[in-house]
Amino acid sequence: MPSTEKIRLGISLGDPNGIGPEIILKSFLDKRIFDFFSPVLFAPHEVMKAQMEHFDWAPNTQWVKKLKKANGGKINIVDVAAGEYTLNFGACTASSGQVSINSLTAATTALQKGEIDALVTAPIHKAAIQSEAFQFPGHTDYLAETFGQKALMFMVTDRLKVALVSDHIPLAEAAAHLTAERLTDKIEQLLLSLKQDFGIGKPKIAVLGLNPHCGDQGVIGKEDDTVIRPALKQFQDQGQLVYGPYAADSFFGSQQHSNFDAVLAMYHDQGLIPFKTLSFGEGVNFTAGLPIVRTSPDHGTAFEIAGQGKAEHQSFVAAMHMARKIYQCRATYEAGKTASTPVD
Repeated sequence: MPSTEKIRLGISLGDPNGIGPEIILKSFLDKRIFDFFSPVLFAPHEVMKAQMEHFDWAPNTQWVKKLKKANGGKINIVDVAAGEYTLNFGACTASSGQVSINSLTAATTALQKGEIDALVTAPIHKAAIQSEAFQFPGHTDYLAETFGQKALMFMVTDRLKVALVSDHIPLAEAAAHLTAERLTDKIEQLLLSLKQDFGIGKPKIAVLGLNPHCGDQGVIGKEDDTVIRPALKQFQDQGQLVYGPYAADSFFGSQQHSNFDAVLAMYHDQGLIPFKTLSFGEGVNFTAGLPIVRTSPDHGTAFEIAGQGKAEHQSFVAAMHMARKIYQCRATYEAGKTASTPVD
């Protein structure tokens, strides 16, 4: 795919009581963004009208019932059900959660049908979305089940990439989630993603330890010696550039991450605290390991500033451009595989 070609970019609204609609609208006030994307937003018409009236912003939009009528120079808005929702900035409500679910499921269906090339999701609130019909902690788990594959939570910028062995689980369960099988799966997913999604031919990754000081030879925990080191040796024996475990407390401060293409952290905060400290506002959450491309900004619903026009939209713009880059990298990777396949 030529690097100048537009992609059909699906966008889910996120929680309408948060900053999702605001950062979406802000991102498209700059008309140059339409040079890269044919955007399709899945959202209730009345919700978006209320948001645009509230902020007094009028980006190029049109309401469409069928995606084949989408206009590449406008935000094409596909109507989804609003239910009993009324605008209430900053409030965590079941009705706002339902709107975000309706948007996400509609966008995912379009992704399954091939009607959009990639998906960018605005932030949802994990408490608001919970219901009998939707019991996922977030986008990653929902998409993994929908597409029937294991997902890898991967936080990325052009300079720093951090993946997670376990993501949205309580810290008390992180050690139990660290098994040889899970760790091996995550390393394999990370290596493949770096190749197919980012065009890195021979990836070099660093794996962080679970315990302080990597357990200090078993004094502060045994998992680093009994689970992590044996798993890494298997990859090293295969010629893979997989190193570690590294003590997490000093790894980023000493700039060791700059020597690697990506870092694999053992649990959520171990990876995301340094990532967001170093990259907040430009970072992107990418769901690797799936047959589709999905990205999101590196922040949440920010209820405390919702409706005030203060939200920064740079991370959302970065998520859009990253989705396009990954989509194009995958196309190049698949074309290379096809070209190298022997013909009978």
